[in-house]
Amino acid sequence: MTYDIAVLRGDGIGPEIVDQATKVLAAATKAIPGIDLAINHLDGGADYYVRTGQVAPEITWTAMRQADAILMGSMGHPDIRMPDGTEVQGHFVVNARKSLDLYAGVRPIKAYPGSRGLDPSAKVDLVIVRESTEGLFASFGGGAQVSDDVFADTMIVTRKGSERISRYALELAGTRRGRPSDGAALVTCVDKANIFRSLAFFRRVFDEVAADYPTVRTDHALVDSFSMNLMLHPEDYDVLVTENMFGDILSDLAAALVGGLGLAPSGDIGDDHAMFQPAHGSAPDIAGQDRANPVATIVSARMMLDWLAERHDDNKLRIAAEVIERAVVETMAAGALTADLGGSLRCSQFGDAVAESVRRIASELAA
Repeated sequence: MTYDIAVLRGDGIGPEIVDQATKVLAAATKAIPGIDLAINHLDGGADYYVRTGQVAPEITWTAMRQADAILMGSMGHPDIRMPDGTEVQGHFVVNARKSLDLYAGVRPIKAYPGSRGLDPSAKVDLVIVRESTEGLFASFGGGAQVSDDVFADTMIVTRKGSERISRYALELAGTRRGRPSDGAALVTCVDKANIFRSLAFFRRVFDEVAADYPTVRTDHALVDSFSMNLMLHPEDYDVLVTENMFGDILSDLAAALVGGLGLAPSGDIGDDHAMFQPAHGSAPDIAGQDRANPVATIVSARMMLDWLAERHDDNKLRIAAEVIERAVVETMAAGALTADLGGSLRCSQFGDAVAESVRRIASELAA
């Protein structure tokens, strides 16, 4: 089967890191017979907005709807803004999440060899699952100007949105190895239910859904105190489920545990579509210098293969995803690191190293 992959290279370092991800994907598809990925490059982003006045052309939105999966580089530029003062990246990503109903924002936080986390001895392997179509982000592009001095945005929480994101998180916990401290499958609902009625409702719906999953442990945490506990005891957490804005903030915070956003992949996942991209920004200050860390983008591409494999029950894609993950781990364990991790490799050199590891590992498996 041929899978149609819509690719947006993005802005700043986006093209450089996407090129490494597609390089690794090409190595995997060539080394593992029976996999065919048709890469379709699309326009969109801040540079495109400067040229055309549009965030993306209609052909891009159509191709994204028709694609089997979407792979993106970092998008946007802090100095390129819409008339309302917001950045281009937000308009593209939020519109994509809404139009494709990508309700599950999945942010794995995992320590890789050679990463420079806050505590190198900490055991970190958790996933943050944020509801990506509601919450405070539902007000994006809207809001209200009450007066010249007052603006307001509104948080939206629905039963449908809360039920399906809770179910996604609970299902995910059932497929994982559990929290590092004791192997228990655990989903923590992170909210501010002591203050906001909308989030008390989110917690109540989570508890209702959790009753269908008796083998998965659940607990609750208030986002403010939880932020401290996450940094002090990350090994006690497995899957976190939370509102959109909280998830956005917590996932960037948690990346500090494992060495930064250069190691933070993400997926925006729905029932029929999915989009994968690094959690970091476009870093225009190092764009075009071959200095970026492509790990988050390569691992996002691996997540894409995992999602396609599950959706289409394709064991070849499962193998390819496992090979890419192993290749990233082994490459970093050998000391092949980019400058942000204390290494000397250029972005393209790291991509070459992972691609070579993919070819070697695939050859060993075939022998």
